[in-house]
Amino acid sequence: MALFNPYLHFTGNTEEAFNFYQSVLGGEFTKLVRYKDLTPTAEYAIPETYLDKIMYIALPLGKNNMLMGSDAMLEMEGRKFTFGDNFHIAISAENKEEAAYLFKGLSAGGKIEMPIADSPWSSYFGMLVDQFGVQWTVEFDPNL
Repeated sequence: MALFNPYLHFTGNTEEAFNFYQSVLGGEFTKLVRYKDLTPTAEYAIPETYLDKIMYIALPLGKNNMLMGSDAMLEMEGRKFTFGDNFHIAISAENKEEAAYLFKGLSAGGKIEMPIADSPWSSYFGMLVDQFGVQWTVEFDPNL
């Protein structure tokens, strides 16, 4: 069965926020990836001002859950950043088929923001807003 976790977006202060959460909640970051760690492609051009920003960070919450986050480049994607809308539910699927099934089902009647496909960070990943306005990401990472 897939895991469901909160994913928070920030406007450049993800590292500060997650250091605060870690100081309160404890634990060690299981992953911290900066934008400069990605290999840029035509599809994923990264502005120089974002190179040291956080593309992905994960802090364990309890036994099987994670608090995840990133410095969002929403304005560059033509989307407005609004606090209160700066989160989504992240699904970590057990396999590619489950990820595709969940993505297709959740996107029915909604809006696909990023079609599910192989990503530059080695996972099968997609983003959508469901018919009720809830933001989701669906991912299968074969390295986990």
